[in-house]
Amino acid sequence: MKEIVLDTETTGLSTKDGHRIVEIGCIELDNLVPTQNKFHCYLNPERKVSEQALKVHGYTDEFLSDKKKFHEVVDEFLNFIKDKRLVIHNAEFDLSHLNNELNIIGKNKLNNDIIDTLVLARDKFPGSPSNLDSLCRRYKIDNSKRTQHTALIDCDLLSKVYINLIDQKEPKLNFQNSDIDKNDISKKEILYFKKIIKPTDKEKDSHSRYLKSNLKKNFF
Repeated sequence: MKEIVLDTETTGLSTKDGHRIVEIGCIELDNLVPTQNKFHCYLNPERKVSEQALKVHGYTDEFLSDKKKFHEVVDEFLNFIKDKRLVIHNAEFDLSHLNNELNIIGKNKLNNDIIDTLVLARDKFPGSPSNLDSLCRRYKIDNSKRTQHTALIDCDLLSKVYINLIDQKEPKLNFQNSDIDKNDISKKEILYFKKIIKPTDKEKDSHSRYLKSNLKKNFF
């Protein structure tokens, strides 16, 4: 199933205060594997960026002044996410801003299926920090490039966190065979194999004598 990991950056926290989107980033997953398909844009929010938001993402009014407006990218954005599940960290925030932008230009709210990784994290680790940086540390995901919040970097990190949160990171193990069937190489699920080496009768006898000798030394 195809999913879209989505993140936005804004001029401030609340749409009730007139805040708008300045960046949208999307990464497509196909059966949890990132594809080459991405959507990214900076937007002219038609208002000033708050000081608090500027500290978070660093996008100045001057930088955003010549960027496209939301109505100029909306069709491309909606086509990119059409009929795909959205994976968002703190979905309430991003959806409120996206639906506000859609409302401003007279379009309907998003009706995609949503997975909120913040909810997943709080359910899985109740009482523990559940922001993106904390989850990256928990799962040993390198977030050194995240010096500031940027949509595509956050999407990349979130895609890795998401896979861990739903317990899909570890490969399945099969210890029964030592060779991989060449016909199975194209399978999406990669299996890891270990060859079992059985001890010889001579090795078993030597091991038994060793144990008897050492047990006497250690316990008597």
